[in-house]
Amino acid sequence: MKMKSTKHKWVTLVLSGLMAVGLTACGGGGNASAPASSSEKPQEQAASAYPEKPISIIAPSGAGGGLDKTARSLTKILQQTNLVTKTMTVENKPGGGQSVGLADFVTQDTKNSYKLLLPSTPIVINHLKKDGNSPFSHNDMTPLAQLTKDYGAIVVRADSKYKDLQSLFNDLKADPSKFTIAGGSAPGSLDHLTIMMPAVKAGIDPKKIKYISYDGGGEAIAALLGGNADVLATDVSGSGEFVKAGKIRVLAVSSPERLTGLFQETPTYKEAGYDTELVNWRGVFGPKDMSSDAIAFWQDKLKALSQTDEWKQELAANSWDDGYKNADDFKKYLDEQEKMFKDILTQLGMQK
Repeated sequence: MKMKSTKHKWVTLVLSGLMAVGLTACGGGGNASAPASSSEKPQEQAASAYPEKPISIIAPSGAGGGLDKTARSLTKILQQTNLVTKTMTVENKPGGGQSVGLADFVTQDTKNSYKLLLPSTPIVINHLKKDGNSPFSHNDMTPLAQLTKDYGAIVVRADSKYKDLQSLFNDLKADPSKFTIAGGSAPGSLDHLTIMMPAVKAGIDPKKIKYISYDGGGEAIAALLGGNADVLATDVSGSGEFVKAGKIRVLAVSSPERLTGLFQETPTYKEAGYDTELVNWRGVFGPKDMSSDAIAFWQDKLKALSQTDEWKQELAANSWDDGYKNADDFKKYLDEQEKMFKDILTQLGMQK
């Protein structure tokens, strides 16, 4: 009986020792962790595959205008710098001072992250005015980035007798019926306001000004050069090549201060005696239901684009000001513009 008791004690001691070793391995002495099983390891987020196919940028205007040029410059530099390696194309969808292109973009392919829209300030204005207004606005899309700042310009042919804005406005005030004003946007929209804002400051009755809208700046400047209009309300960037060619004269620009380069001798509205200014942004939007991968991709690439030498050279070549704003800042700015234009249109009796 004694032998059995001794053997039983020995077995119990061995088993106790093995259990202690097992507990030490699992508990690590209270300091080490047991290796996690494969199911417990944190899973790495899969890399986004976007973009996987060609991308289309829609310019809601005709060929040759500022939006068309900006869209083509954007695609060119994105591919030259290899920021985007997939094929990129530009589609022109003119009509209604950007309203047609905007409506098509907002209502078609609402989840298609391979289509972008490159509009400008009129999409804010058109939503606020009562005549021919658009039911859509920046709130129906995903802002990705503001790219450029441009300014309004009041232009005449190079052979015009008008050398300054004051002499033009004096005659326009005396007899508005003698003048036809051309612009690349609808009445109450950007080009219209480009001349209306200083004209109102000059005491001209806005209801007596004869304004004809064309589908984009390219068609509007052709009307001026072809003798179908006496004055053109347009943007600075769309005027540069015609100034260089000696075909037009810019009487004044809507910038807050004197521009540099080609327009350094051109007075601002304020310098001409009319205390007002107007900034025209151009930016990139995705559809309302754009995928999060696509949003992240474009926010990253457009910020990187704004910092490249190639893009800065493109801005200078087209007389564009760098207006880069990230998505959040762009959205805040759009909301601020909406309030400002609502006030302006109210003054003109053109608000919705």
